Amino acid sequence: MIDAYEEPGVPDTRSGWRYLCWLVWRQRGRSLAGASLASVWMVLLAAQPYMMARAVDDGLVPGRLGVLAAWTGAMFVLGAGNAWLSIMRHRTMTRVRMDANFRTVKVVVGHVVRLGAALPRRAGAGEVVTIGVGDVQVIAQSLTAVGPGVGSAVVYVVVAGLLFAVSAPLAAVVLLGLPVLALVTGPLTLRLQHAESEYRERQGVLTARIGDLAGGLRVLNGLGGKSLFADGFRTDSQALRAQGYRVGAVASWVQALGVGLPTLFLAVVTWLGARLTAQGHISIGQLVSVYGYVAVLIGPVAFMVQMVYELNRGVVAARRVVRLLRLAPDPDEGTRPAPAEPAELHDPVSGVRIAPGRLTALAAARPAEAAAVVDRLGRFGPTDVTWGGVRLDAIPLADVRARVLVADNEADLFAGPLREVVAAGGAAGEAALRRALYAAAAEDVVRGLPEGADSAVAGQGRSLSGGQRQRVRLVRALLADPEVLLAVEPTSALDAHTEATVAERLRAAREGRTTVVTSTSPLLLDRADTVVFLADGKVAARGPHRRLLAEEPEYRALVARDVEAENPENTEDRGDPEDAGNAADVTDTEGVAG
Repeated sequence: MIDAYEEPGVPDTRSGWRYLCWLVWRQRGRSLAGASLASVWMVLLAAQPYMMARAVDDGLVPGRLGVLAAWTGAMFVLGAGNAWLSIMRHRTMTRVRMDANFRTVKVVVGHVVRLGAALPRRAGAGEVVTIGVGDVQVIAQSLTAVGPGVGSAVVYVVVAGLLFAVSAPLAAVVLLGLPVLALVTGPLTLRLQHAESEYRERQGVLTARIGDLAGGLRVLNGLGGKSLFADGFRTDSQALRAQGYRVGAVASWVQALGVGLPTLFLAVVTWLGARLTAQGHISIGQLVSVYGYVAVLIGPVAFMVQMVYELNRGVVAARRVVRLLRLAPDPDEGTRPAPAEPAELHDPVSGVRIAPGRLTALAAARPAEAAAVVDRLGRFGPTDVTWGGVRLDAIPLADVRARVLVADNEADLFAGPLREVVAAGGAAGEAALRRALYAAAAEDVVRGLPEGADSAVAGQGRSLSGGQRQRVRLVRALLADPEVLLAVEPTSALDAHTEATVAERLRAAREGRTTVVTSTSPLLLDRADTVVFLADGKVAARGPHRRLLAEEPEYRALVARDVEAENPENTEDRGDPEDAGNAADVTDTEGVAG
């Protein structure tokens, strides 16, 4: 089975079928063992009717009790050995399925990491979650065809040969049975594949909506839009349920035919065998063996139908995985070295210049304009930014990511102990963690948790308030200690008192390091070395906060909305009051504008 640290290999993404074949090829030794064990196991199952026929014909004769006992003992030994083979077959196939499962997970996770910032623009969260939760399991289950699937085909041929030795007409009926099954179930499996594809697409959309609702339920509740979104979710879930019924209807016919048609063949072959026995063409023991052979075939034939069903589901899931794996990361053709020393960042589009080693604030009437500048400075898309005179996109992306960090105020928070949540780059020492908590004014967050920094935090920080989540994100960014920190609205969800504390401590913690924040809060702007005022995405003015207040009417009009917040004792209309003990995430949007 694949090791947790082993490279999963380069998948074949030309088609869903080729991806499934690649999974088999990557563990070809184990797959061959599973097919061999399954084939021997099923063939030995077919040997039992032969031995039973010999026991009846040779042992049920007066004076030949020893022969009967010998055949009975042989059947017992064969059954015991075959039971052991069945255990080994099951273990081997379990490993085959688990390897396919873990290998697909590693391939998908690795590719998602390589996509990086391009992922949200290329695929929805619901698509990735559906692949990780559902499609991976379906793909793994479809590889059952490697073991019992091969064994079923082998035993089918063997039993047909044994029946041919008894009676050619009986063998002909058995051999014709499989083509009849294919003709009957083939159209159904194609229809199932189409229905399954549509179901998976709907499931991905609904999964994304569940995530959105879970993350924004409190905001929706505050805005009075909860019922509206709930109605939309109910409609979508009912459509998914109806599609699930359609998939189930087709699947039920496939599975019913898989059990029913082999039973019908059993009845036909048994009837023919009885007539041949009555006519004296075959012995009673041969009749017993014929019944046994066909009874043995019920399982393999039913499994072959089930195998087709699983393979069709597997290829649908594999196509979704392949579609994700075909998404290409943003091009990285950088070959030039990054500046050896801290250097100026310059964005020609907006005219913004970021001096090294200083705290710079970007203020814009439309926060999206400041965020767009940060995206370009952090190379989160096409950019003309230069870093020390070198185009940022001419530098290898790995070098940029190692030295420049974009800390978005809505960045994801993973579930786990708080200590691990904030230590994204590796284990954080106690001293470094305390310094980061202090700088982000987040000591009270840790004190409020039952086990301190070792307490578990829910995914996306849903067990925390909006202001607490924002400070935890800031702690994570400060622990990374990048050369260049680009923070988008790092204090928008905080009350005025906490924001003033964070602004003062952030400046001290990042002393001598390049730091850029986007904000329109006077509390933060007043502590910046330089404020860059943006109008229509361009630099309209730059300088200290107080000078801009005196000289730039538009800047003064923008930040005057927060003039009352300059008094840290006044927390009215500011941020997330939950930091003072009351939950109200809906105020996050007000914090963006001041």
